[in-house]
Formats: sequence, structure tokens, C-alpha cells
Amino acid sequence: MLQRPKNLTKKSGVYLFRNEQDQIIYIGKAKSIADRIASYFNNPDEYKVSMILHEATSLETIPVNSELEALHLEIDLIKKYQPKFNTLLKEGNPFIYLFFSQPSKKSANSLPTVSVVRTKNKKGTYIGPFLNKKSAYGVYNFLMETFKLKLCKKKIAHGCLELHIGICAGYCSPDFDLNFYLVRFELAKYLVNSDMQTAMKTIDLEIKKNSDQLQFEQAKNLLEYKKNFQQFADTLKKLETMPSKQKEPDQSKNLDLLIALQQRLNLKHIPYVIDCFDISHLQGNFIVGSCIRYVHGQPEPKSFRRFQVKSIVDQDDYAALAEIVQRRYKTGSNYPNLIIVDGGKGQINAIKPYIGTAELVGLAKREETIISADFKKFIQLDRQRLEDLLLLQIRDKTHSFAITYHRKKRHL
Repeated sequence: MLQRPKNLTKKSGVYLFRNEQDQIIYIGKAKSIADRIASYFNNPDEYKVSMILHEATSLETIPVNSELEALHLEIDLIKKYQPKFNTLLKEGNPFIYLFFSQPSKKSANSLPTVSVVRTKNKKGTYIGPFLNKKSAYGVYNFLMETFKLKLCKKKIAHGCLELHIGICAGYCSPDFDLNFYLVRFELAKYLVNSDMQTAMKTIDLEIKKNSDQLQFEQAKNLLEYKKNFQQFADTLKKLETMPSKQKEPDQSKNLDLLIALQQRLNLKHIPYVIDCFDISHLQGNFIVGSCIRYVHGQPEPKSFRRFQVKSIVDQDDYAALAEIVQRRYKTGSNYPNLIIVDGGKGQINAIKPYIGTAELVGLAKREETIISADFKKFIQLDRQRLEDLLLLQIRDKTHSFAITYHRKKRHL
């Protein structure tokens, strides 16, 4: 049975429970990894939690930049590994979207509608994904009420009660204004896409058209939309930090690459987070170090770190590396899955005591060799393999980052 972990990160991310055969049995996402895992141990009697904790023997965490990114990664990993306790998310698409449909060409009476969906199997515009149903329905309800888009299936001589209290679009009434409904539908779509310019042009054109046709009531309603459109946008932001501008990242290729790297280096876990260290100096002077972080196979500049070595004055690459690695993880947390050090046995031995839960390899530049932390494996780098090219890219970027900082310090 898994013991309560310590020093977990407060960042958003994904957590993976593994059993004694090192199989992933459950994958979850969290706004705060530390708080979410704590909740498991605070409520161990809950049936699902007790089953997971009883079978789990280890925990792996993958910090990411946001809750939305954690959601994407969670889904990718569940689809990849199909953990037995993730029954809810094994099939289908757990993403939640706001869907603006297209009218059917087969039916003259078909109207475009707004709905909350989980699948992309129809033609139309999908806004999202949203982090949860509550936020998606918050936006949906706001749009339906603001633009009066509710379509009831009744047919009543004077319209339904909801029409008279300003909720229903009026499709139930014989004098339903189709054109005005379509205008409101498009305005709702422009609003969630933050396309204010097109919305204003549409409103101005419709006001002129309605005025020319002596439809003064509709022109007045449109003018109200124009006056309040910015307020609508502000309200929408409060309901949900709209993810409509964010594209779903296609992480499948990167995931395959990281799995290939795991197999290439014989790692225990997939290296979602990789740190690489390097030292730069001029004949022992102006000694500096750098650390580059890659997350899901891509550089994460906000996590890059530069260090001015303080503990030594003479050239000692091993001691310099040991210092900057200790400083990088001084809180005893935020460890990556894999650490790469630019160097060989000496560099590996120098930082081994300070790498926490991370796995470690060295890249010997002269021999172009990958060296395992226990020195049992020496792999010749192959530039025809994508996983080896990724290692070289990370190493070279770290070296360049260190050199740039070294030059800057030299010329101060």
C-alpha cells in the first residue's frame, strides 16, 4: 500500500498511481497536485480511493503550466495506457465544447442552435474545450438568455410563457422572426470568439436594414445589443477564462517520441519533464551555469535558469555542477523525470546525490555517447534517431544558454 508522499508540488499537473508491477492503474489531473493527492489520504475510506491506495505502490507526478494543459495531458495518457480505474474516461472524448450548429440543407425548417457537447461529430463551430461542465453551462446559459436563443417545440397562437418573459426565441409563435434569430445567433458566436469588430459591423448593417424596412422595434433591440456588447464580453470573462482562442495541442507525436526516448535510455518512467545542466567559464574565470527545461518534448523558457557559481573561485567543473544542481532543487521538490548533464562519469558522480527522484544520464561530447547513471550502459548517439536528436537539441540549447550568460558576465 502506498504511503503518503511528501514535498509534492503545488503546481497544476497530472498524477499517475502505479502498482507493484509498475503498471499505471489510475491517472488524474489536478489544479494543485499536492492538494489533490492530500485529499486521497484525507478520505481513504471512500470506495474508489481505498481501492487505488490499496493497490498502488508508487506515485508519479507531471507538473504542467495550467489546469487546461493538465486536462489535455490526462486524456492523452488515459487513451494511451487505459488504466483500469479510469473507467469514466476510457472511451469517448471528455473534452467539453460549446457547439454552434449549421442549419441542415435537407430541411427548410432547420435552425442553427447552441448546445454543450463532448463529441465533434457534426458540422459547425466548436468553442473550447472547457475545463468543466459548470463553466461550459455558465457560458451557455448566459448566451441563451442574453440573445434569446431558446427554441421550444411548442406551437401556440400567441407564443409560450417564456417568450413573454424574454427567454424563448419565439419559434413557438406564428410571427417568429427567423432573420432576427439568425442575427442574434451570429452575434453570440462573435461574442465567444471575441470578434467585436465583426459584431459591431453586423449590428450596424442590421439596424440600417431594419430601419429602411420600418422595423423600428428590431432596430431598437439591435441598438441595445450594440450599447451593451462590451458589458456582455466582460461578463463572459468572469464566467470563464474563455479557452476559445486556444487550439487543442496535438501531443500524440511528442508522447510517442518521449516513449521512444524512455525505451532508448531504459528509463523507469516517461521523461515528460527534462532538465539539462551545463557549465561555462574562461580558464576558470567567470564561472556560470545554466539549466534548460523541456516539458512534453518542447522548451519551457519560463523554467530556464542561469547561475553565477559562488562556492568556488578556481576551475572545478564538478564542484560547479554540484552547486548549481543543489540550488536548482533547493526546496527538495520540482524535480524533473530526467536530468541530462553535459559530460561523463565525473559530472554524473558530482550531481548524483542531489537529483532527488529524477533519473540521470550524461552526454559525453567528445565520444558522442550517452552514459547511464550507473555506468552500465554506453549508447552511441545516432543522428538518424529522433529521440537522440532531441537529446542533442536539449544539450546544445543548454550550452548556448550558458555561453550567452558567460559572455554577458564577462563584459559587465
